[in-house]
Amino acid sequence: MVFNVDKCKVMHVGNWEDSKTYYMDDGELSVVSYEKDLGVWISADMKCSKPSMYACNKTMKVLGMIKRTIRFKDMRVMLSLYKSLVRPHVEYCISAWNPHYKKDKELIEKVQRRFTKMINNMEGQSYEERLYCLKLWTLEERRNRQDLIEVFKTCNGLSRLKIN
Repeated sequence: MVFNVDKCKVMHVGNWEDSKTYYMDDGELSVVSYEKDLGVWISADMKCSKPSMYACNKTMKVLGMIKRTIRFKDMRVMLSLYKSLVRPHVEYCISAWNPHYKKDKELIEKVQRRFTKMINNMEGQSYEERLYCLKLWTLEERRNRQDLIEVFKTCNGLSRLKIN
């Protein structure tokens, strides 16, 4: 297999004080601290701020497009749009970059807060009341539920991941 040396990069994960220089086909590989792989941002310090910001920015653009183009913001229509166009961006590969800092969790939750405010007849209600009316969970509750499902599958041999 022939590799494109210009597209190959090196990322030192963890505390690397003595970082080495790597070469491939007599070309020096560039060292990066962030890299996008399969649509997920990975950082050398393994923090989740970059994926959180990326997902939030992408979903805010989609929400803006929905707000500009949909005039009749009925609950049923908006929920369908949210579940099909917005939430997949926030939850894509979430088990790999699940945010653990409060600021990152709030950034992600801001997406759903903005969405719930866009629906007709929801103004003046608190976020929790809007979620209850829409029969939605917070995004953190959805992440926790997904983690519990994965643990259950792994413990009961229903996952491809095997524990010895």
